[in-house]
Amino acid sequence: MTKKKIIQILTVSLLMLFSFFYTNKSIELIRETDPLMKKIKATTEKYKVDAVDAKIIGNKIIPGKTGKEIDYQKSYTKMIQYGSYNEVLTTFKEVTPAISIDDYYDKYIVQGNSENKAVSLVFKTNTTTNLQDIVNILNSKNIPGTFFIDGLLLENNTSFFEKMTNHELELLSYDNKYDQIYFESAINYLNSLTKTSPKYCYAEYDQKEVIELCSSLKMHTIIPTIKTTKEPFKEVKNSLHNSAIISLPLSAITTKQLPSIIDYITQKGYSFETLSTLLSESAEK
Repeated sequence: MTKKKIIQILTVSLLMLFSFFYTNKSIELIRETDPLMKKIKATTEKYKVDAVDAKIIGNKIIPGKTGKEIDYQKSYTKMIQYGSYNEVLTTFKEVTPAISIDDYYDKYIVQGNSENKAVSLVFKTNTTTNLQDIVNILNSKNIPGTFFIDGLLLENNTSFFEKMTNHELELLSYDNKYDQIYFESAINYLNSLTKTSPKYCYAEYDQKEVIELCSSLKMHTIIPTIKTTKEPFKEVKNSLHNSAIISLPLSAITTKQLPSIIDYITQKGYSFETLSTLLSESAEK
């Protein structure tokens, strides 16, 4: 190919590129000056909701909340197709917090966003004692629970846990230990059962071996807001607040008091959510 031919090709390519750029700019200018677009933008403040940043308190973190704003281009396209301005067709997009829990896997999540009048019931599951009774109570009241299950227990009781489709299953440990190879293997096994990737780890205090392992796997570690022991109903009643993560042992006293705990929480106007829903920063749950 001659030098002259190369110059001709480059010239034509540049002209086409300039024409494309100019056309796009012209379309954008027309769209921005269109009375329809101006009318859409006039409602910006009416619909704008600022994102709320996650709160960091030492080695702990509390989830933030996404905001929302008008998606001008999508709203404009819908209304052009409709033929006129129609506020019902306004389309929105999420605004993510500047500080999010997803940037801090090395901090403990201790509750959900405090604006959310809901709680989550979590169960440390390293035994099957009383487990069936507790699941039956939750099912009878249509309450979701989040169960942190030991990997070895999961392997030995697969058929039981497979039936817990109304609840959220997370990994606790493997044979009550935190060996990374066994832990990751158990994650894969749990994933194969639930078709959902585990997201959370469970600690009852500042357990470095837990948070270091889980943060390396991009998993969040929780410390329950309310950790009940000998008197679960009394302990919940004394400490209940928005977005609490309530840990209940698989004990006979929990089995006895769980119906009353659920009724009390409901009477106080709280709803029940799985842990992943409670800790989600999305405003659209």
